[in-house]
Amino acid sequence: MKSAYELAMERLGGGKPSKSLTPDQKARLAELDSVYRARIAQEDLSCQEEVARFREAGDAGAIEERQTLFREQRRRLEQELEEKKERIRGE
Repeated sequence: MKSAYELAMERLGGGKPSKSLTPDQKARLAELDSVYRARIAQEDLSCQEEVARFREAGDAGAIEERQTLFREQRRRLEQELEEKKERIRGE
């Protein structure tokens, strides 16, 4: 029977040797992080501005819609970022 530690290591991929990244890959990953952090921050700022306008107008439905849209956009951007990072790591 495996210990909790062994099971956790299997789930985290601890049994597999990790592949070292080249300096170029590290730089590209850092650039991707920077670009996507900026895109998410831009979306967040836009959302906050629109929510403030909707709040002034008293439109609770529009506030909820805009916040839901932001969460979806953020999730999509984060997923896109992870896919691109995986491609770089796989090179």
